[in-house]
Amino acid sequence: MAVWPGRAYQLGASWDGFGVNFALFSANAEKVELCLFDAHGQRETHRIRLPEYTDEVWHGYLPEVRPGQLYGYRVYGPYRPEQGHRFNAHKLLIDPYTRALVGPLKWSDAHFGYRVGGAREDLSFDRRDSARFMPKCVVIDDAFTWGADRRPQTPWAETVIYEAHVGGLTMRHPDLPEAQRGTFAGLGSKPVLDHLRALGVTAIELLPAHAFLDDRHLVARGLQNYWGYNSIGYFAPEPRYVGSGHHINEFKTMVARLHEAGIEVILDVVYNHTGEGSHLGPTLSFRGIDNASYYRLQAGDRRYYVDETGTGNTLNLTNPRVIQMVLDSLRYWVTEMHVDGFRFDLATALARESYGFDPGSGFLDACAQDPVLAQVKLISEPWDVGPGGYRVGGFPPGWAEWNDRFRDTTRRFWRGDAGMLPELAARLTGSADLFERRGRRPWSSINYVTAHDGFSLADLVAYNGKHNFANGEYNRDGSDANFSWNHGVEGLTDLPAVQELRARQKRNLLATLMMSQGVPMLLAGDELGRSQQGNNNAYCQNNPVSWLNWPELTEANRALFEFTRLVISLRRAHPVLRRPRFLHGRERSEHKIKDILWFTPRGTEKTSDEWRDTNARCLGLLLNGQAGRYAGPDGAPVTDDLLLICFNAHYGAVPFTMPILPGGCGWRGLLDTAFADGSTDDTPLGMGQIMTLSGRSLRLFALIGDGSAGGAGDGGGEGGGADRGASWLQLAYLLPEGGDLPEIDDDDLPHEGC
Repeated sequence: MAVWPGRAYQLGASWDGFGVNFALFSANAEKVELCLFDAHGQRETHRIRLPEYTDEVWHGYLPEVRPGQLYGYRVYGPYRPEQGHRFNAHKLLIDPYTRALVGPLKWSDAHFGYRVGGAREDLSFDRRDSARFMPKCVVIDDAFTWGADRRPQTPWAETVIYEAHVGGLTMRHPDLPEAQRGTFAGLGSKPVLDHLRALGVTAIELLPAHAFLDDRHLVARGLQNYWGYNSIGYFAPEPRYVGSGHHINEFKTMVARLHEAGIEVILDVVYNHTGEGSHLGPTLSFRGIDNASYYRLQAGDRRYYVDETGTGNTLNLTNPRVIQMVLDSLRYWVTEMHVDGFRFDLATALARESYGFDPGSGFLDACAQDPVLAQVKLISEPWDVGPGGYRVGGFPPGWAEWNDRFRDTTRRFWRGDAGMLPELAARLTGSADLFERRGRRPWSSINYVTAHDGFSLADLVAYNGKHNFANGEYNRDGSDANFSWNHGVEGLTDLPAVQELRARQKRNLLATLMMSQGVPMLLAGDELGRSQQGNNNAYCQNNPVSWLNWPELTEANRALFEFTRLVISLRRAHPVLRRPRFLHGRERSEHKIKDILWFTPRGTEKTSDEWRDTNARCLGLLLNGQAGRYAGPDGAPVTDDLLLICFNAHYGAVPFTMPILPGGCGWRGLLDTAFADGSTDDTPLGMGQIMTLSGRSLRLFALIGDGSAGGAGDGGGEGGGADRGASWLQLAYLLPEGGDLPEIDDDDLPHEGC
């Protein structure tokens, strides 16, 4: 077979219409062989030495090769683990830049570069050939007709994220043919798109869709790495999610259909580590290509890996070629696959230099300067398991971050924990204490109550402790800090009172999520009451424990879906619930009302002493949609109602005095979590009227009156005729400390008839 010199750029296998250029980075290799396989991947048909080595890249051009060709590499060099080198040409290796993989990885001792079980462990050398047990790389043709595909480009402030697993989302969907279930095609199907549109989400965040492998110890127990945080190919879609055999086209078609539905696609990506594990792991790709370049090794003994991910290894993003690979991968998924953003698993590990985490690290700086990545959403999981690894609020401008402080605070407040109001206030308002610096906005906070890692919403209110025995780790895995509450019975129960309270708490948590500043993220299946039977670490459960419960939709779960739709629609309808700037009570509306106010159940603004009351579990939050200057993309003013959100985590009802505000006639109810459908009494409440806030419930109101979109000029209801003297006394708390009462203008007084 003819072999020409080819070129060192671009890396991977590149079809140009005439032949294929192969290029592989390895700074320390001595020789690289390209292995070509038959159409079934069983027989090696050619072994070709790449003829050129330029700028640490081995390359060659094969004019006779066409798309569809299966291949892999054998890389020669020193096997000196104590020096960080683990070359073993007996092991067939996956191209880090391959665009597709075919065939499963079949676990064998031949995958390991050393003699498994030998006296010298990884210092020994294994000569068994691993080719027949390995998946094969595929040369692809990127051609695809995107047609009129357009990115939704949903502004951060309008984004609602739906975190989902490609397989689990559709594995049990009754309206999909068997062949489409659990695939990219199934995710892009009409039944799923109809569900997402009806729900009102704007983006779907997919658990890892890069090619990954199942850990050997899981396979031995009959389990799988269901979540997929075990990447082995950063350019290739995971083959198990492909139903048609056309890996690239099926993924692209899914993206195009989601875009047509107005839904963005965000990929959960795992660039912090690979599936090759610790020094005792297999040799599948990076380890055999150039272990000393791709991985962070311990300075004192380069036989061992720096493990700041808890998986056995950490990718070395201080190496320019490794940064290049990650950036090339990200750009590929944006430009060729049209995805709209990324969520970076254990992102602190990506931003570590030799001295530790650095918000100005080479990787983060490269992302900030990249013109392609500047156009998409970047979300960090801002922690790892290394020293100083918890970095919530520590990422630079341009990044959003998973906010576990929101998760824990919201759970603890509704559980009834003492002293939560100050922390709750910070989380409801976008966590300015964490993110307000360097021009960062409230959307920097990705708010969530549940995620793939932890309890589902149904289990959060049904279990006090984790029940992970099915994972085969004696219930030692998974977090013990769940801040959950079973409401009196562990697990399933037929007791109506417990069922009703659990249902109400789910509504409270969902409503709080959707009415907080920042970006809400909903876990797929929470809107359908999905339970994992108390498993809070279902990473290896590729079965109904993890799949969405489409066939089991009860009346209660259908009601929960409708409630979820309602709170998402309320968020969409009210810009004041998703302001693009942090609110601090500095801006005022025409009637001198601050943009944000906090109320006690007495209808007065909370004082410093009242904030310190650890027994208080009831709070009112006023968001003034008339205060501040906000404009849409076309420059038109964006105004809204004055909204009052009342939170009560007490077990019993609390009398709540409706605030008296200038320019208002009363309050119109929009939501009450005490009812399954969130409905509320249509009768408006008067200014100063006392309403009953049910135990463990949330209510939302809009001000009726001058300038409020919720009912300017509407007549007041019962109790609306508060006297004017009392209203002005209560207005005193709206003034700056030490301020004087203004002269009373008749136009500022409550309207006649209110």
